[in-house]
Amino acid sequence: MSSSPESSEVETLLGYLNWKRRHVLDILDGLDEADLRRPVLPSAWTPVGLVHHLALDVERFWFRAVFGGDPEAVASFATSADAWQVPADLPASEVFDLYREETARADKVIASSGLDQAPRWWPDFRDDRPPRDLRSAILHVIVETATHAGHLDAVRELIDGKQFLVLD
Repeated sequence: MSSSPESSEVETLLGYLNWKRRHVLDILDGLDEADLRRPVLPSAWTPVGLVHHLALDVERFWFRAVFGGDPEAVASFATSADAWQVPADLPASEVFDLYREETARADKVIASSGLDQAPRWWPDFRDDRPPRDLRSAILHVIVETATHAGHLDAVRELIDGKQFLVLD
């Protein structure tokens, strides 16, 4: 039995997205809580803050809110909380779990939607236009996740010299 062209495209897109999602978590593996919360660059973001941002501002926003129209996800953007800031009492392990949960929820939205689906919600607070379809949003998230994985590569190397080994 052959798969449809769209399901093949979804598999390809998710393959690349999941590769970069794993990269984000793998490059941080082995760092202790102090290093995960330490700003390394002058912009002062932290590795755990970047993962928190990816969970909320990227995965939850683009998939559950914009394309899923999930009322809980949409409501979470009614506040102006800075996702880059992680509460001191929230352990990094819970932020990583949140990221895994949001990616799993995002995958469900992707699996239950067509790539040509238009957004179901777009926030008033953004002054740009929504993407025309889910395909465009997935490509945007792949690029954003890959970019942030590269940021984490540099920060990890500055922290302890570890370099991410890419195995294809």
